Amino acid sequence: MRRLVEAYNATNPAQKVELVLVPGAETEVSKLMTAVRSGTGPDIYNLDRFTIGERAAGGLLEDITDYINKIDPNYGKNFLAYAWAETQFKGRTFGIPNGTDTRALYWRKDLFREAGIDPDILDPKNGPIDVKTLQQIAGKLNVTDAQGNYTRVGFIPWATQIGQGWHYTFGYAFGGSFADVSAMKVTPTNPGVVAAFQYFYDVGKELEPQKIRTFISTYAPPNNPPQRNPFITGNLGILVHGSWFIRDLIQYAPDIEWGVTYIPVPKPGDQSATWAGGWSLVIPRGSKNIEGAVRFIMWMAGEQGQRLRCGFENKAYLPTWQPILNDDSLFAPQYSFVRNLLGVTKSRPVLPVGAYYWDQLSIAMEEVWTNTKTPMEALRVVETQTQAQLDRFK
Repeated sequence: MRRLVEAYNATNPAQKVELVLVPGAETEVSKLMTAVRSGTGPDIYNLDRFTIGERAAGGLLEDITDYINKIDPNYGKNFLAYAWAETQFKGRTFGIPNGTDTRALYWRKDLFREAGIDPDILDPKNGPIDVKTLQQIAGKLNVTDAQGNYTRVGFIPWATQIGQGWHYTFGYAFGGSFADVSAMKVTPTNPGVVAAFQYFYDVGKELEPQKIRTFISTYAPPNNPPQRNPFITGNLGILVHGSWFIRDLIQYAPDIEWGVTYIPVPKPGDQSATWAGGWSLVIPRGSKNIEGAVRFIMWMAGEQGQRLRCGFENKAYLPTWQPILNDDSLFAPQYSFVRNLLGVTKSRPVLPVGAYYWDQLSIAMEEVWTNTKTPMEALRVVETQTQAQLDRFK
């Protein structure tokens, strides 16, 4: 981002952009809210795209529809449809999608070979593997010490501290639906979502929750640097992660042998599903230079900015600007598989309670894999609490 800002400033001397780094997370905007309410907010903010509806509904963002149409009325047609849809609230535009990603299954071929498993068994040419077979394979990779603690685990489906095994990842994999947006209704008790959480429950019971907690705290503590990801260090054999993980593998693990394939499916022959996320540049309420800010984010998220970003990120970045997705020169060879997934990806429902819903599902997921609640018990609480919040917007 710093290099992109410098590139823009070099060719736009009349308007200088300053980059300020503010640590945050997908659903954490407390610092932004405080700044906006005190009148000291930034002109531009990088926001996790699926939360735009919620932040727009809360009055945190500027409606930039008219500014975009004034500069280029056809601008939005260049973006991946799902990414542009995530920037909309009540038919108006509140952000511009400046990048995307997909989720896939990574495996350590060298560890498979060491355990006597065919290292190419998960090759995407064979199609997606079913969860039961995957768990049988993963079990052969587990290693414990003299005290019975794991020193290597084959696969932890929900390992969000080190990957992307989220509720949405496996909810979609099991054919679930999380919301009926037209009816303004969340559906966490949809059979496919419940089946995914049952999978979490069953694998958690098999691996033993406390032993997995100990493993994660040992090999994936908070603020663990990417080069210490247990997949890279050889303490984890299989991992669901985002497309950006390839960049880490290229940079920090150039000598290990790995592969990337489809998210596992419930039964042999089922079609695999994945989902895409990404961030967007938005303009918080109270910006003192809205038009200038819009011009910058249209450049940064437009063709020129996204082409530059592909180069700045060592060709390890997935753009949202459709016309450049087929330009092979912009992507590392390892990105071929995950880039092709963009044609079949799903996205999170655009809701004015998107961030709240995410957090409630995350709480429920931990309650389920730790076996403290059954899937239906946990998901009914999510449904009741989230729907009550959503009903305020009906």
